[in-house]
Amino acid sequence: MHDRFGRWRGITFHIVALVAVLVCSASARALEVAGIFGNHMVLQADAPVPVWGTGTPGETITLSIAGQKVQTTVDAQGHWRAELAPIQPNRILAMEIATDKAGITLFDILTGDVWLCSGQSNMQWSVQQSMNSREETAKAHYPQIRLFLVQQASLDDPPHDVRGAWVKCSPETVAGFSAVGYFFGRELHTTLDTPIGLIANAWGGSSAEAWMPRESLLADPQFAYMVEGLPARQVALDAYRKEKQAWEDAGSNGPAPKWPREVRQFKWATVLYDRMLEPIIPYALRGVIWYQGEENASRGYQYRRLFPALIHEWRKQWGRDDLPFLFVQLTSFHKRATEPGDSQWAELREAQLMTLSVPHTAMAVTIDVGDADNIHPKNKQAVGHRLALAALADVYGHDVEHSGPMLHSLIAFKHKLHLTMQHVGAGLTTSDGQPLRGFEVAADDGPYVRAQARIQGDTVVVWSDQIASPATVRYAWADNPDATLINAAGLPASPFRTDSRPGLTRDNR
Repeated sequence: MHDRFGRWRGITFHIVALVAVLVCSASARALEVAGIFGNHMVLQADAPVPVWGTGTPGETITLSIAGQKVQTTVDAQGHWRAELAPIQPNRILAMEIATDKAGITLFDILTGDVWLCSGQSNMQWSVQQSMNSREETAKAHYPQIRLFLVQQASLDDPPHDVRGAWVKCSPETVAGFSAVGYFFGRELHTTLDTPIGLIANAWGGSSAEAWMPRESLLADPQFAYMVEGLPARQVALDAYRKEKQAWEDAGSNGPAPKWPREVRQFKWATVLYDRMLEPIIPYALRGVIWYQGEENASRGYQYRRLFPALIHEWRKQWGRDDLPFLFVQLTSFHKRATEPGDSQWAELREAQLMTLSVPHTAMAVTIDVGDADNIHPKNKQAVGHRLALAALADVYGHDVEHSGPMLHSLIAFKHKLHLTMQHVGAGLTTSDGQPLRGFEVAADDGPYVRAQARIQGDTVVVWSDQIASPATVRYAWADNPDATLINAAGLPASPFRTDSRPGLTRDNR
């Protein structure tokens, strides 16, 4: 009996020991740093720099860089985070991340300015798809510009870390990178003579709400439906997957199941925030450039609230109320209209213009570089240049004109409307040297008609022989307007209107 008891006691001891080993093995994790960090990266200079990753709970992590040695402890969930003190710009460094059992060394790190380049397909559009692509690619020798292209995430799997790698800008690496991001970063680098890090994180066709956290949408009664409707879409998606699996199991005979029309995951609220943005927060940034809105063009009125909410939430997540947010106003697209009319794209541009009331924002107007037949116009150089002007003026304090003319005030006088403009610079002119085009006027609630216009100093005088007493005016109010007002810097005027009539998209959601 004693031998039997001893034998069972020994077996029990070995079982307990094996379970303990398995538990310890499960909790033990290899030391890793988040995917946004790597060799050749740029760290934001002159600002605190968070660094984070995963490891074994309870382990002490030591970070060493630029004479700093910072320690932190891995939490119970296997995550760690440390914060480096500001490092001066134009340094070339290595970073060591170590425990008493393992270590990671990252090399060829530069300190400079880091910009996040996000949005939908016009931000995603690559250098090799843009105007003069061969020439632009061939001359892209800028080893102090570093590029990180966030790879598109799987939308079927739970959120995880981002995939990508920092690379030096060269003809071999730049071709597939965001053209707007590259042309923007190139101008900053050559003007400021400082290293520039560019993180391209965009997805073609994505909606604004796809880049927003769930909690922020649920907190706003006007946006909660975007999240509340996700379960029904998931049911449709699951049904499609089940049907497709059955079709494949049957030998793929007959027509394949059709993808449900209502299932476009990259447009779903929160999906890209969870999978592509949240994993890189709070990587230290100088600012954000954003090119998005086409997907929300049918909901221009909603965008008036949605876009500022997105900016607010990103700043909240980064812990920076003053995080610069520079964005591109939608360019021209679709067949040119022959008569005045309503326009969804004009209403979206209006919502973008209104967003300039949010502090620390700036807008690049691109109404003159669109393509009637292509939603992805190739002249991304102009877009990057205008965003760079906005950054140089508003972020870096350079004395440059960064915006085209914008309406400041309106006075009706002697059957004409006198529009005082701001961002006039050295003067107002037209893009083709011909009389102004693009203005329309209306009397109170009457229909708009095409108007004549002339430049008078910093003022534009507008009138129509068809309307004795015009009350309101619109400029470039169309999907693809024929509009020619610019300033002496060659920057186009933003589309605008002075009435508050209900638009096409007022009730759309």
